[in-house]
Amino acid sequence: MATVNVYDKSGKQIGNIDLDDSIFNIDVNEHAVHMAVTAYLANQRQGTKGTKTRAEVRGGGAKPWRQKGTGRARQGSRRAPQWTGGGVVFAPKARDYSMKINKKIKRLALKSVLTQKVQGEKFIVVEDLNLDEIKTKKMQAIVNSFSIKNALIVMENGNVNAMKSARNIPNVKTAGVNTINVYDILKYDSFIVTREAVSAMQEVYA
Repeated sequence: MATVNVYDKSGKQIGNIDLDDSIFNIDVNEHAVHMAVTAYLANQRQGTKGTKTRAEVRGGGAKPWRQKGTGRARQGSRRAPQWTGGGVVFAPKARDYSMKINKKIKRLALKSVLTQKVQGEKFIVVEDLNLDEIKTKKMQAIVNSFSIKNALIVMENGNVNAMKSARNIPNVKTAGVNTINVYDILKYDSFIVTREAVSAMQEVYA
C-alpha cells in the first residue's frame, strides 16, 4: 500500500496517509489515458462553424458575360469561389464532434494518471483547506508554501470559500472529487488534495 506525507496549510509535514493500491498504485494504461484525453478534447468542441458553398449563396443566376469574344476568362456565375461574395470551396459545416468511451476505460485512465502523480511525487495531501473567508491572498500563500509552478487543487464538495479564493490565482484550478478529469490531472504539474477528499476518492473510485 502506497504511503504519502500529509501537510498542513503552511507546508509543514504533520503525518502520513495510506492510499488504496487499487486506485493509486496500478499498472499505468497509456492507451486508456490517450482515449480519455482524446474524448475530452473532442467533447469541448462546439461544432457550430458553417459557411456556404456556391450552391447555397444568393444570386449568381445570370452569366457575367458571354462565353467568347470578350477577351476575358470565361465565367459562369458571380457566385463562383473566385468571386467576391462567392461560395466557399469545401465549406466547413456544423457537425457533432462528441465521443463516448466506456466507463471502465474512463475509470482506468483516471486511476492511471493518479498513479503517475503518486509515483512522480506530485501528489500532495493537505490536512484541510478550510478558510474562514474568501481571500485570494490566503490561498496564494498555501500554494506558495509548496513551491510549485501550477496545480490542480481537489477538495471535498462544499468548500466554497477555498474554491472561490483560488479563482483568480494563475495556473491554479480547483475541482471537486466528482468533477476531476484525466485531462486536467495531466495538464497541471502538481495534484493537491485534502485528506477528506482522498477518503472520498477512495470510496467513489474503488
